[in-house]
Amino acid sequence: MGRRAIRRWNRAVHVWRLAMFRTPHVLTLVAALLGGAALAPAAAQTLGTGFTDDYSVTNLGSVAGLPSNYGGLTFLDSDTILIGGSANNASGSLYTIDVVRDTEGAITGFSGTAQRYGGPGGTVGEYNDGGVTFGPGGVLFTARWPINGLGQTLPGSIDEDKIIELAPLGVASSLAAINFVPAGFGGAGQIKLVSWSGGQWYSAGLSPDGNGTYDLVGLAAVDLDLLAGGVQNVPGGPEGFVYIAAGNAGFAANSMLISEYSAGMVGAYEVDAQGNPLVATRRTFISGLTGAEGAAIDPLTGDFLFSTFGGGSRIVRVSGFIAPPPIPEPGTWALMVAGLAAVGWRARHRG
Repeated sequence: MGRRAIRRWNRAVHVWRLAMFRTPHVLTLVAALLGGAALAPAAAQTLGTGFTDDYSVTNLGSVAGLPSNYGGLTFLDSDTILIGGSANNASGSLYTIDVVRDTEGAITGFSGTAQRYGGPGGTVGEYNDGGVTFGPGGVLFTARWPINGLGQTLPGSIDEDKIIELAPLGVASSLAAINFVPAGFGGAGQIKLVSWSGGQWYSAGLSPDGNGTYDLVGLAAVDLDLLAGGVQNVPGGPEGFVYIAAGNAGFAANSMLISEYSAGMVGAYEVDAQGNPLVATRRTFISGLTGAEGAAIDPLTGDFLFSTFGGGSRIVRVSGFIAPPPIPEPGTWALMVAGLAAVGWRARHRG
């Protein structure tokens, strides 16, 4: 059996196990079968050298009801995507959309129309960009471009509960994306931030502020190649990024995928002992893109999903990755935050 066939079998077993505990609305696999038409690979995109034999790219198309120029995306649960619409604008907002899966668990499309996150009155996601992710305590973190802010939204809120203005903290204009280093990587629990278009990279910890949200502590710029002259940043106009564990095909070391909006590609980078990308290791994972923006990992299959700002405003799926471990429990997040908390930067509340 080839590597792809083995992965398909493992994924089918993984899906079957999870299905034993899933709620009825999640069981969209039959609907996927009845849909009839198979999705065609995304012909305009090209996988890079070293990846073509193990991965496949599928264009999932646009999401009904989601305003064009998509921002970042993440998963609200295993069958609901949270994604930005009308990105980079004051009128921007986050929306939810249910997914449809095939018998192997892979996303094949979307069910219904996108709904505003928080209901019709929800305003979470103004100026949304490539960074949309959940952190400790179920707090939603959002990058705000071009106004250089970091939003935080508590579970159940319909607007950001806290916005940290980043310019006073030394972050180059403007923040484009954020994510947390996952368990199993050096620097686990740290929050990483990157600016567009200069690619300045930052690392920080979190400290509870007493209101359910967090202050950034120890925020510092990171030189991504200590052997090169000057401070080295992420090239290509970076947006959303995700972590890829060593052992996936083509990834001998713990790594990262970054949607590079300006370069029209997704770049693959090895990461250092603190979860920062090493720019000297940059490889082309996918080229031939227009508007690569968000980045997320499917919690069920391990597939890599990215959204596009322009470029048809669509979502693209890349299959071939190992299914990820379960998301950390709240207690694990609490331990991570406790280990990272220290006296540091004080965030400004929304006035």
